[in-house]
Amino acid sequence: MNKKFTVGVLAFQGDVSEHIEAVKDAAKKLRKDVDVVAVREKKDLAGLNGLILPGGESTTFYKLCQREGIFGEIKKIRNILGTCAGAIMLSKNARNKTKDQETLELMDIEVARNAYGRQNESFEAEIKTSLGEMHAFFIRAPKITRVGKNVKVLAKYNGEIIACEEESKGKYYLALAFHPELTTTLFHEHFLRRIFAAPRP
Repeated sequence: MNKKFTVGVLAFQGDVSEHIEAVKDAAKKLRKDVDVVAVREKKDLAGLNGLILPGGESTTFYKLCQREGIFGEIKKIRNILGTCAGAIMLSKNARNKTKDQETLELMDIEVARNAYGRQNESFEAEIKTSLGEMHAFFIRAPKITRVGKNVKVLAKYNGEIIACEEESKGKYYLALAFHPELTTTLFHEHFLRRIFAAPRP
């Protein structure tokens, strides 16, 4: 029997539709049955096998998650992919955050907000990753400035970490400083493979 999986995309801001389409395309390539849901309320988190935290503004994400009462609930999700602002949300430590901002403190990384510059300093680049070469967009991108001993680096750009993953105590986290949803499904496929391989709760 083909087990159906469900992946959520936090839908407050950022490339929500692009992530949804990327997950659908990745699932097709992997020939797996995956439902994708937009997450806006606590009920949307029920039964998720994985969650994507897209780009956007990390301070706003925190406030909206608190308003909807889902900040603590997100911590229970076993597989999380965070891109750009989502990577900041995943981190145990965020530099340059506002006084009233908190992160999920799930992944043993340190991330610096807006470290690559403001919106008008966004850029594109060809990057090499452990999943293959790809074109990447860096939009008000953060920098991953430190990783813990159990964190595996998947890509660097100009010597700086731009992609990494961590597996610990049955949970899996994937953090990216760029926006894969705009150019490739490779990281979404990688994320889905980890979900498929994970033991059932």
